[in-house]
Parts: sequence; structure tokens; C-alpha cells
Amino acid sequence: MVRRLVLGCGPVGSDLVDGLVDRPGELRVITNRRGLAEDFRADGIAATEGDPTDPTTYPRDADIVIVAGRRPRTNRTAARLAREHFPDAYLLVYLPIDASPEAAAEIERVADTVIDPWSELTDRISGMAGNSHTSRVRRLMRVLRNLDGRLAILMHDNPDPDAIASAIALQAIADRANVESDPCYFGDISHQENRAMVNLLNLDLTVLSEPPREGEYGGIALVDHSRPGVNDRMPEDTKIDIVIDHHPPRAPVEASYVDLRQDVGATSTLLTEYLERLEIVPDSRVATALLFGIRVDTKDFTREVSTADFEAAGFLFPQVDTDVLQRVESPSMTPETMETLARSIANRDVRGNVLITNVGDIRDRDALAQAADHLIDMEGIDISIVYGLMGGTVYVSGRSRGANVDLGEVLRDALAPIGSAGGHADMAGAQIPLGILDDVGDDSRESLATIVTGIVAGRIFETLEHAPAALDLDTDVTFESPLDE
Repeated sequence: MVRRLVLGCGPVGSDLVDGLVDRPGELRVITNRRGLAEDFRADGIAATEGDPTDPTTYPRDADIVIVAGRRPRTNRTAARLAREHFPDAYLLVYLPIDASPEAAAEIERVADTVIDPWSELTDRISGMAGNSHTSRVRRLMRVLRNLDGRLAILMHDNPDPDAIASAIALQAIADRANVESDPCYFGDISHQENRAMVNLLNLDLTVLSEPPREGEYGGIALVDHSRPGVNDRMPEDTKIDIVIDHHPPRAPVEASYVDLRQDVGATSTLLTEYLERLEIVPDSRVATALLFGIRVDTKDFTREVSTADFEAAGFLFPQVDTDVLQRVESPSMTPETMETLARSIANRDVRGNVLITNVGDIRDRDALAQAADHLIDMEGIDISIVYGLMGGTVYVSGRSRGANVDLGEVLRDALAPIGSAGGHADMAGAQIPLGILDDVGDDSRESLATIVTGIVAGRIFETLEHAPAALDLDTDVTFESPLDE
């Protein structure tokens, strides 16, 4: 049950109480307006005639505290005392039009949301106080405020635009809670669009070569992935404080605060929702990054897109730098990517509507994803999977459309036993360490390529063949994996 407390009751507060009275949960009012408390009680509202700046009049607990008096000094004091008395509550404070800069600064420091008198006050406060999303915001802010030290906001390895945007958006939210933070990642940002995004928006990201030392950070957040040691290089037993992700987890997720929602197309959509609920207007860097993250993960609003994704885009667009966004979306293709795409076409193995191709040695693993994106557009292809070898590891990237299979599950079933794999129904990837198979001379690279093809393509085709009704596979040729011998 949501417990709401209204401190002070000017005209805005009175209208607000009228809007909240029929909502589920508990509503209490403390007002020093003579006779108003009695009128509220006559309407069945728990109201006390008293000083809203006197904590002895406060109830023991409250989930949402709304300070809505007429006088700036009263609201300033009530807000400070409410934050001290209810440290975990979601605090909304009305800022009267005649508030001094000092009063406004203190109110903004302690409040989760400051209500501007020029806004549509009653409708907005009523919506926020009664909306189910408020509980998420309140719990996230509580975890942030309880941190003792800087927050490491960890993206997955070799982060994509959705992960990068989510990290810098969470940094803006941490700033609201007076928590300093560092957006961090392991690996490289090699995809030309991703590099362009970081460079053109001048994003300050921290590259990690090893896990942070014990005590270096007061907390750790994971964005766009949900478990330490899975798609990042943290120890699996790392204590996690915050997880925000839209990917389906393969195992239980443990953290002080967890927000996993698979009904949206991007983690950036979830972070945009938090910004909107907290009434944080993102600067052009954050807004542009978030919109790009949504567009990439939903493939320009055509893949796994939801109403929330469109609403997030609408909220962000007024702050987006469209010139920078256009430059981010249209970078030149590197020679390495062109070479990988050419080899993926030349080496393709097509069986019915499934295309799998080995591009051999690579220098840019993001080129695999770009090749898979191009190959899925070939006529008659519903699944494209591209893989290559770099640094003793086989990297796999896949795309799917219109096939009645979950590509993420296919790669997990086929390759997780010998590596790691995951993703969505239409976009997935995997990594397979070669071990001793990679310890061969240059004259053996051709035989290594044959072995890798047997391992990767053989396992994937075999897994797909279990769903013949969903896929049109030509099964005349069968690969045998050396790992099955």
C-alpha cells in the first residue's frame, strides 16, 4: 500500500488532495490553514491541523511526501525536514513563484522532483504521485543515496550505442542524487558509428583494463546487461547495486535494485523514462545518445519496438542535436569492415533461408555485426550468422527476421556449451575460446579455418534442423564438429 503525505496545503495542495483522495493507498494531510483540516476530515481524509515544519506532527512512515504550501520559507524548511525524517521517501516539492534563489537551491538539493508553478501543476503531480512507475524511481534514488562513494556504471564489453547512452543517462540521474559516477567498459569501441557517437558527442568514458580495486567505488551499476562476469570482465561474485536492462536473463539476477523489462526495445528507453519521471531535462549529448541508442536497438523502430520506445523518442527529440545525430549515423565504412563484408559474401554457406559464413581472421569484431546486418537483406535469407577469429577467440554475430525461431536461444543451445552466447530472438552473438586449437603456425591456418567451420556452423545448423517446420533448411550436407568426436 502506498502511503502519501501532504505537508502544507495552499491552493495547489488543495487541488492535489482532491485528485489523490480516490486513489488506492493511504493519504494524510498536515496543514496550518485554519478550518481546512476540519473540511478534509469531513470528507473522510486523514488531516491534521498543525505546522508542516514540525516533525512531531508527522506520521511514522511515508512512501511519497508532497510539500505544497504557499510560502517559500515554509516549503524550504518542510522539504529539508521531510528528507531527514523520511530519507527513503520520494519527495516532490512545490516551488512558489516568489521563492528566493537560496530557497530554490535548497529545495532542488533535497527534492526528487521540483514542481515549477508554470507547469500544469495539479495534473502532473497527481499523475506522478499515483503512477506505478514512481515506485521504481523512488527505490532507485534510495539505493543511489545510500551509496558511500563513487558509482561505477559498467556497460557490457565493447559497448554499443544503447549501452553507452544508458550509462551516461544513469550518470545524470546519479548527479541528481549527489552521487559522482564513472561510465566504464572493458574492451574496445571499434564500430565506426559507435566511435563517431563517442567522439562527436565528446563523451567521457572510462576504459577498464582490470576490475576496479576493492573499495575503489562505493557501488557498481550494470546497464544493458544484468550479471557480472557475463559479457563483462568482472568477477562473477561481484556485489552489484543497480541493474537496468531489457535483455532476458538466463539466470537469477541479484542486486539491491533491479529493473529488467523485456517489453521495450532498448535499455535507453528505460533510462529515458527515469529522466522524465525525475523531470530531468537531458542535455543535448545525453538526449542525442539516448535517441541513437533506441534507434539502433529497434532498427529505426522496426524491430521489437514498443509504445514506450516511441514515447521516449518524443520526450528526447526537442533536446536532440539533429546535425550531430546525422553525422553519427552516416560515418564512412572502414577498409577493415569492407574487407570483412566482402569475405562474408564470398564464403557464405546458404541452406534454404539460413546463411552462415566464416570470414577468417578479423581485426574489428564489430565488422561481424555490420556484415550480418547487410546479409540479412539478401533475397530469401531470414537468418544470417557471421563469425571470425581474433585473439584466440571465435566471435559470432547473428541476425534474424521472419523466422519462427529465437536466434538467441539457438546460439545458446548450439554454442554456450563450448563458450558463451546470448541475445534476442532477432539479434544475438557468441564467443568461443579456441584454446590449443589456436596454437598453430601460419601454414595451418587453412586447416584451423576448417575446424572452426565444423565447430560453429556444424553446431548451429544441427540446432536449427530441430525446427524444420520453422525453417527451410537444405540438410543434404552435414558438418561434423571435432568437439563431438
